[in-house]
Amino acid sequence: MDIKGQLPIEFLLMVGLSVIILIPLTVALSDSVELNQAMSAARTGAMQGAISDSLAIYPTESFQDYTRENQRLLNPSGVKILKITYSNQGFHQGYQKTKIQLKIYASAPQVNNKTDRNCLGDRINFNARKKITESFNTEDLTNTLYNPAFSERYVFTTADVQWQ
Repeated sequence: MDIKGQLPIEFLLMVGLSVIILIPLTVALSDSVELNQAMSAARTGAMQGAISDSLAIYPTESFQDYTRENQRLLNPSGVKILKITYSNQGFHQGYQKTKIQLKIYASAPQVNNKTDRNCLGDRINFNARKKITESFNTEDLTNTLYNPAFSERYVFTTADVQWQ
């Protein structure tokens, strides 16, 4: 120990400086962790939607609709998720959260009809939003289509799937 007492003062300065640096860093990291969790959940949900589209496995109501209007969707279609991007649309006054819009890019070479692709895209978007709400336990904050999906700081919507 230093007889003059400089060691404890230097130690306190180092600890104080560390706290000043760590608090903003922690806040910034928690925001990015939440957004990464949502993007991961959206990717998982989109993959589930693509798999159900690819295998032509649908809920009873959708199956009945497709039997009447979209016969092509009753056969396997080979849907692939290419990428998911997001755009920060700023703070939404109505929800008091930052609004994030997801855009999913997919491919289904065997499906050329625009109406059929819209149906497939709706299922992909639905599953992406649903998985986000499940990830943050916010199912009770949204409607039956999970539109929009919520997290603690964000509200998520989806744009139409971009087919390539």
